[in-house]
Amino acid sequence: MPPKRPPSPTLAAIPTVPLPTWSEDPLAARARSIWGAADFLPIARSFEPGAREFISRLALRVGQSVLDVACGTGNLAIPAASAGARVTGVDIAPNLIAAARAEARAAGVPVQFDVGDVELLPYADQQFDATITMFGAMFGARPDRVAAELLRVTRSGGRIAMANWMPSGFVVDLLRAHTAIVPPPAELPSPLLWGDEATVRLRFGNAVTAFTCVPRSIHLRFEIPPAAVSELFATCYGPTVATLKAAETVSRQALRDSLTRLFEKHNIAGAGATEVVGEYLEVYARVA
Repeated sequence: MPPKRPPSPTLAAIPTVPLPTWSEDPLAARARSIWGAADFLPIARSFEPGAREFISRLALRVGQSVLDVACGTGNLAIPAASAGARVTGVDIAPNLIAAARAEARAAGVPVQFDVGDVELLPYADQQFDATITMFGAMFGARPDRVAAELLRVTRSGGRIAMANWMPSGFVVDLLRAHTAIVPPPAELPSPLLWGDEATVRLRFGNAVTAFTCVPRSIHLRFEIPPAAVSELFATCYGPTVATLKAAETVSRQALRDSLTRLFEKHNIAGAGATEVVGEYLEVYARVA
């Protein structure tokens, strides 16, 4: 029997009353609608090299069981499987899971991909040696539940590794461009709090025995100019698609114009291409 974990503020904060299934939860339905609104793959491919570097730093062992939470189109799951790990990926958007399965088949690696909610993961306690997530779990509506689920499915002595956007630079500008047009529900905390070390430490509490954070940056590169990237986001990035759908006609054009200015402002590529740099917090936690 594994040693009993000490209680943590995170776990204690979760209500003991039965929770709705993710399909009945309105916040989960909202997330599924947003992230399922478009084909995210062209966006995901822009930062594939950085995702591979994240996996390389984990030095996964052959046969190690790994869960990629909010896996999207498989940016982490596929290189983890290529390293020899036994990988499961889970995401709330069925279309992203379908794309991830196709990407894994094309890469020739076995990955189990499931549809599920980060706040109610469909896995057993302590099922995985490592639980990983890149720019995914941080968007769960209720961070205490997200933290509790990451802890629950990871075995004692196992690792949690996260890549969370930090509240600075390009990503802040991108988020503000959207919330200026359609503000999020007032009760939802900013996902960028997952990029603050003190906040993440508090969310995991004493359920982890080791906790380290490293600020890093990742490049998103597109072989098209900024105006074309703006249109790509308008058709392929779920939050942009959802914001445009909810906005008035004048605001829709304002968002497109704002995104073009944003990509022009942060562009470090030469003529005809777009490359922006996002700052993120790499989080490593050893589960008690």
